[in-house]
Amino acid sequence: MRANTLIMIVLAGVFGVLAVVLINIWLAGQRTALAQSNGTGNTIVVAALPLKFGDTLSADKLHEIAWPAGAVPAGAFKTTKEALAGSGARQALQAISTNEPILATKITGPGQRATLSAVLGEGMKAVSIRVNDVLGVAGFVFPGDRVDVLLTRTVRGDDGADKSFVDVLLQSMKVLAVDQVADVNKDNPTVVKSVTLEASTKDAQKLTLAAGAGQLSLALRQAAANKGETTERVTLSDLTGDTPDDVAKRQAELDKQAAADAAAAAERQRAADKIAGLEKAVDRVGNQLDQLSKVKPVPAVVTAPASNEVVKEVIKYLEPAPPKNVTVGVFRGVKLESYDVPRQP
Repeated sequence: MRANTLIMIVLAGVFGVLAVVLINIWLAGQRTALAQSNGTGNTIVVAALPLKFGDTLSADKLHEIAWPAGAVPAGAFKTTKEALAGSGARQALQAISTNEPILATKITGPGQRATLSAVLGEGMKAVSIRVNDVLGVAGFVFPGDRVDVLLTRTVRGDDGADKSFVDVLLQSMKVLAVDQVADVNKDNPTVVKSVTLEASTKDAQKLTLAAGAGQLSLALRQAAANKGETTERVTLSDLTGDTPDDVAKRQAELDKQAAADAAAAAERQRAADKIAGLEKAVDRVGNQLDQLSKVKPVPAVVTAPASNEVVKEVIKYLEPAPPKNVTVGVFRGVKLESYDVPRQP
């Protein structure tokens, strides 16, 4: 065996032994730190069995477990006696699982009941709005969910036409109760009549005013989506994809077509009036011709030359020659114009 190979084997063995020693030293330090942490007597109170909304806390439902000193949750109780201290019983404000820490925010104060007033955050109000099976997201909204509140309104525009639109009134509103149920452990969808939301004073005013101004509906948000988003008003034109310019262009085309139809109707009326005037003129000329044809011949008297001879007077009747031209009257608008035309034989 060559010397280089032997040296590499020896070095590998030395480094392996060194790594094992270092890992054992680190694990020993971790065990020592954990033992020191547990040895300080730090404990917190956890649930001994699952608790539901409104359950009353008692010693048999709680127990103490050891907990690292640097990782104690805010609002935790160190002893069962501390958790149950006070002049009255405490109740759970939400579902608490087995071995889950009992925190002050999850239970009521001594002697308080598990009501909405105990669930409300600092400075927040509870406001109820009326919904139905559709507007309430078909009953799939439960206490603890986050929803957006939509407002649908119909107003009359300047042109007298009714215009409908939808606005996002409020976003990421926490649902406190559905009908009279505030238990966040509720998981059976039911048709509801009202939903109670947690809102600030100004948002509560908006909800109260909007309830009388239009129709409110809910949009269920994703559980982790608590941030607001940019929204815009949706109108009937958005349903067909038309923009305001498209609507104005189509209206201009309709107005142009209506003007063209009105002009064509006026032109047809003028033509009909001219034809009616010509018919009247022709009837009048025909009547004049009929009158002329009924005129009787005028007798012509011929006087014989003066002479001494006695002659007899001869009377001849001459039929007057018909006129060579005939007068025809034509109406041009409201003006009557006369024309002389040759008479046909």
